[in-house]
Amino acid sequence: MHPALSIIFFTTASGAGYGLLVLLAWGALVGHLAPQFGLGLCAFATSLGLVGAGLLSSLGHLGHPERAWWALTQWRSSWLSREGVMAILTFLPALTFAGLWILDGTVSRPAAALAILGAAVTTICTAMIYASLKPVRAWRNLWTVPIYLVLALYTGALLMELLLNAFGLRGPFIPFLVAVAGIAGAILKTGYWAFLDGGRSSSTPETATGLGAIGNVKMLDPPNTEENYLLKEMGYRVARKHATRLRAIVLVLGFIVPIALSVLTLYVSPAAATLFSLVAVISGALGILAERWLFFAEAKHTVTLYYGASKA
Repeated sequence: MHPALSIIFFTTASGAGYGLLVLLAWGALVGHLAPQFGLGLCAFATSLGLVGAGLLSSLGHLGHPERAWWALTQWRSSWLSREGVMAILTFLPALTFAGLWILDGTVSRPAAALAILGAAVTTICTAMIYASLKPVRAWRNLWTVPIYLVLALYTGALLMELLLNAFGLRGPFIPFLVAVAGIAGAILKTGYWAFLDGGRSSSTPETATGLGAIGNVKMLDPPNTEENYLLKEMGYRVARKHATRLRAIVLVLGFIVPIALSVLTLYVSPAAATLFSLVAVISGALGILAERWLFFAEAKHTVTLYYGASKA
């Protein structure tokens, strides 16, 4: 599938924002985080800013952004609509939680709990937009939703660690969480890539035409003599050698480097810990952007079978 930059930014930025929101709310609920004006202002501006920027960027992928409101009315049948509805609903407890933290120095436990629930459900809805599409085997599987949830928590934890170190509140738990979520994310991505490479495709030219009993099916002539919309949007191809290289970049920049830097923050000075955390965030962001680009670029729609693809 064609990897649209607006959707790549949307899914990564909003995921990190929701992950950070969950950690802020959870920390407040269990008493690990006491409301502080500076920390709250920076943390909620980062979290809600990333979510808002991601949602706005997703409109750039629409042919008519001015009609985006109409999508909200289709929540009974559309995961895209459910995502939009949940994103709006989640802002209500999130803003209440943030406002009381920053302006009053108090924690609204109901608002914090609802913010966690809303962030998790919205992230699931985002993943289900892709996991619900039967014609795309790379998305319609049991890996998609867990990967979106784990990477949201992981990137949110990287941001949380940077903020805590910057405000002199570092401790062992967040680096531990970064390591656990990062390792889980790397394992999930490795398993997902193995699934893509090793699993049998459910759709082939033989199954698409129903002529498999006769033998191998080959295209005599393509449906079109030049590139059309379907080929541009659903027939995007990435060379195997490039995909292998990008997967290595994802593992190194997205997981290995941030996890190593996160652990090192426990053994260096506060200033060095903040610097290490910043580099971890930048490295993690680059790695997860590459991961999300591959998520789209490696996906094949079954319509490509009619344009010469051997499997989808």
